[in-house]
Amino acid sequence: MHKKVWIAAGDIMLVGLRDYQDDKVDIILNYMPDEARLLKAYNELPDNIRHLGHWPIWYGELDRVHGSRSHDPESLEASIHNYAMEALVKRRTGTLLNVSLPANFSGIQASVVRLRSSSLWEKGVNFTSFYIPPRVIPFPFGRRVAIVYHNLGNWSSYYYEVPNYSLVAPVIGFVAYDASNLSALGNETLKFSALGSPIVVSFPNTGIGALKNGNAELKCVKFNDGGLVQFRNLTEGRCLTQGDGHFSIAIPSSESKKKKSWAWRVIGFAAGFIGLVLVVVIMITAYKLVRSKKIREMEGESEKGVAFDTKWIGRSKMPSASMVRTQPALEHGDIP
Repeated sequence: MHKKVWIAAGDIMLVGLRDYQDDKVDIILNYMPDEARLLKAYNELPDNIRHLGHWPIWYGELDRVHGSRSHDPESLEASIHNYAMEALVKRRTGTLLNVSLPANFSGIQASVVRLRSSSLWEKGVNFTSFYIPPRVIPFPFGRRVAIVYHNLGNWSSYYYEVPNYSLVAPVIGFVAYDASNLSALGNETLKFSALGSPIVVSFPNTGIGALKNGNAELKCVKFNDGGLVQFRNLTEGRCLTQGDGHFSIAIPSSESKKKKSWAWRVIGFAAGFIGLVLVVVIMITAYKLVRSKKIREMEGESEKGVAFDTKWIGRSKMPSASMVRTQPALEHGDIP
């Protein structure tokens, strides 16, 4: 990966271009000075650093839209965070633990694992539906991190919606927290940055593989803060991402297809009408040209002939020859 780094107003932004199969992803990551020093310690900062003024922060993959929500996902995350903190009390680092949720969250699954940041960087982690490869760092940096996994199940459409799309897989995601204090889970969320291979999001037991073979409109969607939704193409039925978040698979809704079908019908009708008008105009023009040509030919033939005089006989106008071109002659022959 070719990297360029800018230092702007105390922050460092890492800019790069990755190529995953046929998809190219522009990545711009924002680092505070502490994270920048950590990157430098891992020899991840190149030498060609130039200084700029203020620079706008932007992170993008593909098309973006604003999703609608009937429930607040931030409140859900806060509630799961509290129950995950109870599950981590006096538990070993590196063990995936199920998080017990109250009855009003029935259908939602959550689990949590606490890891050393150095282990996450060197080995990565592969739990639930997420494979986090090596060379992933959290920021702000902490000695330990806790990763809380979410599977919203049949609650997915209550917390996340995409206009003109229908979710065909549950919304799954993970959130990282500072776990340096073994007796309590920090409230501050951490951001992950994959500096090597991308994070892989799988959707097992959902039939996405079979559905993908019959439909090319499936899209991987990533739900960000503020209701922002990013679309990406699926890669072998999986989503690829560079950081944490919530993910699902979406397909254009039937209502959206109907609107598109109606629009195409209108376009087809308009194109057909215009084509019919053009055909009629061409036929009329061709008829006039042929008729004009015949008239010119008749006029040319008439100029080569002899003009007849006209006489009125009663109420009728009759042609009259002014001269006799062939003189009459008696035929000679033997009479029997």
